[in-house]
Amino acid sequence: MTTVLVVEDETSIRSIVRAAVESDGGRVFEAATAASALELARRERPDLVVLDLGLPDRDGLEVCREIRRWSAMPILVLSARHSDQEKAALLDAGADDYLTKPFSTLELQARVRAQLRRARMGPVPGGDAPLAAGRLAIDLARRSVTRDDATVHLTPTEWELLRALVAHAGRTMTHRQLFDAVWGRHHGDAQQYLRVYVANLRRKLEADPLRPTLIHTEPGVGYRFELPESAT
Repeated sequence: MTTVLVVEDETSIRSIVRAAVESDGGRVFEAATAASALELARRERPDLVVLDLGLPDRDGLEVCREIRRWSAMPILVLSARHSDQEKAALLDAGADDYLTKPFSTLELQARVRAQLRRARMGPVPGGDAPLAAGRLAIDLARRSVTRDDATVHLTPTEWELLRALVAHAGRTMTHRQLFDAVWGRHHGDAQQYLRVYVANLRRKLEADPLRPTLIHTEPGVGYRFELPESAT
């Protein structure tokens, strides 16, 4: 059974998250403080942590960093902080994804499932076998992409961008994280570079580039490759 640690000081929100997780067949541990959250995380080793940032004893961002020192368990942050800079900062600190309050139960469940799929498939989905996404197959090991068994030609830069997105499927990657992974440098306009190459990838990979289902934009923050439910 999937186990989820819910770290939230507001009882009403903890109840909402618990109900959402349990309705998907998961088991929930609850913590209202950073101290109890860290204790439970170490003792129970949950499959995923749902973490609020506004805790009474420590900032949730510190909890995220502390967990990242010893564990790769997925961390989904609940945040009332709306600025793009704050969202990017928490992802750079080790969070895997975030939801801005208020959020819908359906979106919460979808984000939880995406993180659990990613964790089960390991750090590089598709590394050992092609990753199926509808009519598309992405094989990281062989550096190939096919649609209906026909080869999709990608430039070296497009390939590196796709590799970075697929390797972190289900996780929002910030502009800076993707820029560093693909171009390996710390200067230049990351958003402008990425806007161009993501548009190219969508034209080649998406059934409808104007309504993407694979490469999702997180406005002002970055991009997320959404792993299909039937991915193998």
